[in-house]
Amino acid sequence: MGSTPPLVAMTGIGKRYGGVQACRDVDFAVRSGEVHALLGENGAGKSTLMRVLSGDITDYEGSIEIDGAPVRFRGPADAQRAGIAMIPQELDLVPALSVADNIFLGREPRSRWGGVDRRRMERETGRLLRQVGIRLDPRQPVEELRTGEQQLVTIGKALSLDARVLIMDEPTSALSAAEVQRLFQVIAELRAAGAGVVYISHRMEEIGAVADRATVLRNGRVVAEFAARSMTASQAAEAMVGRPLSAMFRTTSGEPGEEVLRVRELAVRPRRPRPGRREPAGITLSVRRGEIVGVAGLLGSGRTELLETLYGAGTPGQWTGEVLLRGRPVRPRGPRHAVRLGLAFVPEDRRISGLVLEHSVLANTALSIVDRIARFGLLRRRTETDAAADAVRRLRVKLAGLGQPVGTLSGGNQQKVVFGRMLLLRPDLLLLDDPTRGVDVGAKAEIYRLLGEVAREGVGILLASSELDELVGVCDRVIVLRDGRSVREFGTGEARAAELLAAVMGDGGEAGAAPPGERPASRVGGGT
Repeated sequence: MGSTPPLVAMTGIGKRYGGVQACRDVDFAVRSGEVHALLGENGAGKSTLMRVLSGDITDYEGSIEIDGAPVRFRGPADAQRAGIAMIPQELDLVPALSVADNIFLGREPRSRWGGVDRRRMERETGRLLRQVGIRLDPRQPVEELRTGEQQLVTIGKALSLDARVLIMDEPTSALSAAEVQRLFQVIAELRAAGAGVVYISHRMEEIGAVADRATVLRNGRVVAEFAARSMTASQAAEAMVGRPLSAMFRTTSGEPGEEVLRVRELAVRPRRPRPGRREPAGITLSVRRGEIVGVAGLLGSGRTELLETLYGAGTPGQWTGEVLLRGRPVRPRGPRHAVRLGLAFVPEDRRISGLVLEHSVLANTALSIVDRIARFGLLRRRTETDAAADAVRRLRVKLAGLGQPVGTLSGGNQQKVVFGRMLLLRPDLLLLDDPTRGVDVGAKAEIYRLLGEVAREGVGILLASSELDELVGVCDRVIVLRDGRSVREFGTGEARAAELLAAVMGDGGEAGAAPPGERPASRVGGGT
């Protein structure tokens, strides 16, 4: 293997954005049949390096060789013709188009008469989706799919290119455990066929399970390389952040205050059911001031739909049950009304639902308080700037300046901007939907620190997450959802990742468990 040139060899890669050096003298290679993990905090240079390899960035320092021959891509199409495909962290699908149209966009198979061969396109789409372990109607619009289903469609799209090198950027961030295992089988098939895989993930357990080598970037430089199967999570985390990573989760918390939210048997019967959604069908829970309450459940359990319903952004329909906010019955008529009631919401997909990517960090951060800082219809610019500056300073957002387009920030820093905007509202209740999806271990620690601060300030927090260790380590209580219903509650010291997994999978021994929302408020200490 040592005498055979790698499939891809990147040498001395450098890339600068204004005054920010995103990559600096980076060497990186992928061999045939190898899975090479690329690790680092958000902003470490991983995505920039892979955008160079995929042809998305063409003005860079250094060189790239394919099978030992130098290449210089003029764009993504050049890279794809050379056998390089990328599954981006942020989905690049066209919502209004069908699944099949998205997979073959710009590469539609043609009939003998020159028209689009839709029958062949839909047949191939079905085959690709079965390969990644999902069954969908190829004619279904992508906008009707849940985030995890869209993620699998994106993976199927990349597989349709028959790439020799496949770049996977956080491919499991929205997948269920079963879907992750199917993805690992796909990777094993690619490896057996001689393809190379670049695997970017913040989930350390995945790296050991799927990768051969792991390279760590920090501040745009390579700082470490490990044999992936012998690498420990603490070794990788310390290399990524440049210091020992002590307890990520909060270890102390105060006594909760008065009840800020109570939900009793909430159910929604939609006027027009939407495929892939699981509306609330009987959910009971409560949240007190200063308390973090987790919501656990598999993909399709109704976690997102619960939060959207409480925020007034859910599917219109007939409500039954009751929602009390500070003891008063409410039904948010929409996000603006919810904000006036004292709610704030950090959505699951920050790029689609949380940010205006082309606008500046300043504009995105201050967007939530425009009504408060305007006078006679005109914005008070000094007040806007001061508020945004305080928010990004508190959240330790890494940026060149407030005028920087938010779309150019790393994923973790984009998430912090969404947090900052919501916190400027000074809510009584903060709703969070998978807030650490796709962010690195360092950014996660920052977000957990922030949640502890917000809770100590007396804000109630309802946190839906797909990461069981996060729910155990961060939350005071955890409510388990299944099929749109709350089926169990874990209180002080009761929740462990294994028990939570059993409960969400339907083997949690719900019989005899206290009804969710009915046990006294309690606290959970440090993580597992």
